[in-house]
Amino acid sequence: MASLIAVTGASGRVGGRVARRLSGADAATRLIGRDPTRLPELPGAVPAHPAEYGDGEAMRRALEGAATLFLVSAHESPDRVKEHCTAVDAAVAAGVERIVYVSFTGAAPDATFTFARDHWHTEQYIRSCGVRHTFLRNNWYLGAIPAMTGADGVLRGPGGQGRVAAVAHDDIADAAAAVLLDGTRTHDRVVYDITGPAAFTLAEAAEALSEVSGRSVTYHLESREEAYASRAGYGAEEWEVTGWVTSYEAIAVGEMAGVSDAVPRLTGHPAQNLRDFLAAHPSSWRHLLPGGS
Repeated sequence: MASLIAVTGASGRVGGRVARRLSGADAATRLIGRDPTRLPELPGAVPAHPAEYGDGEAMRRALEGAATLFLVSAHESPDRVKEHCTAVDAAVAAGVERIVYVSFTGAAPDATFTFARDHWHTEQYIRSCGVRHTFLRNNWYLGAIPAMTGADGVLRGPGGQGRVAAVAHDDIADAAAAVLLDGTRTHDRVVYDITGPAAFTLAEAAEALSEVSGRSVTYHLESREEAYASRAGYGAEEWEVTGWVTSYEAIAVGEMAGVSDAVPRLTGHPAQNLRDFLAAHPSSWRHLLPGGS
């Protein structure tokens, strides 16, 4: 009997792509989510009963019989690390042998990007549990570049002249599937930086958006004070706004600039660059066009 792989976040952009790849490879898969009605219907994939990371008993039941857990990080919240730890405890209690965790580049206790600190604490907790593990430290998503550009054609943030090695969701999913489907111990205790093929400045990103959209897109370098002020109208809590602002500041200080060969090494194909991504996903920047939405 094939080893069962449990996939969390299967209704999301990363977990959903991974679930589809595992299904395409005929892997036995269990999909875990808070709302099973949102989970994709895939051959070989069985939905678990509803389970949230913070509900240890529900997670334990959902993970019973699984050999591997693909743990997509929870949505940002003040309790995210606690939720992760509860989910990890449930996996250990259910007899899960291996955890492949979706982390973030530059994860460290003193990372500039405050949310990256959550990932470091989660990694440390997984290590302490003695379970086999692999960490996929994803860089910024390529899709975030146009998404964070306003309809006014301005990409704003305190990113300085720093570079970011942003990566496509599809490349993340391909890399994750390769790790999950490998039945050897090759990936045990390995940390992979999952990046695009090159690092670029936000000014260069604006140039690429201009080229593909035909509209003038610019990068406005904000100060920290300007960044907080320009995001004040979203009604988000302070910890969340701080996460948004420090993500740019992490770019400015070079914490997202490293380029890795993990995607081609794991998948056998090159990672997608920004211009190719934008050309392949016009819906990501359509809001920049007159009448776009």
